Amino acid sequence: MGKAVVESSNINYSLLNSELKKIGFQLIQSKSELIVEQVKILIIEYVHHNNGENLKTNLSGYLSAKIGYEYSYISTVFSKAEHQTIEKYLILQKIERVKELIDYNELNFSEIAFNLNYSSAAHLSKQFKETTGITPTDYKKSKQKDRNTIDNLQ
Repeated sequence: MGKAVVESSNINYSLLNSELKKIGFQLIQSKSELIVEQVKILIIEYVHHNNGENLKTNLSGYLSAKIGYEYSYISTVFSKAEHQTIEKYLILQKIERVKELIDYNELNFSEIAFNLNYSSAAHLSKQFKETTGITPTDYKKSKQKDRNTIDNLQ
C-alpha cells in the first residue's frame, strides 16, 4: 500500500484508473476517498502489525490522531462510502487475523484472544461464529481454509 501524486492537467483519468486497477491499485480523487483509504490502511496496521500492541489503544483516538479529523466525521465518511461501520470493518480484519493465527498453529485460542484484545476466548469464539458461521475449532479442523485478502474485506 503506497501512494503516488499526479500533478498534471493533461491526464486521462479514466485510462489511468483502468491501468491502475490492472495492477491492484485505485485512483483516489476526493477527500472522502482519501479518508476511507487511510482508515483501511490504519486498521490493517492496527490489527495485523505490531504484535497486537495497537489493539490496546482506543481505535477512535488512534484514527483521529493519525488522520487529523474528529472520529465522528471519519466514521460518517467511512460508513457512507463503504456501507458498513468502522467497527464492522475492524471486526472483519480481526477475524482474518484470527484465521491467520489459527493457520500458524503456534498459539491456542486463549493466547489469540489475548493478542487481539478480546475479553476472553469465549468472546473471540462468539464473534468468529457470528462473522463466519463456524467456530474457531471448526475452522481449525477444516481442510478448506476460507481466507480473504485483508485489503478486500467488506
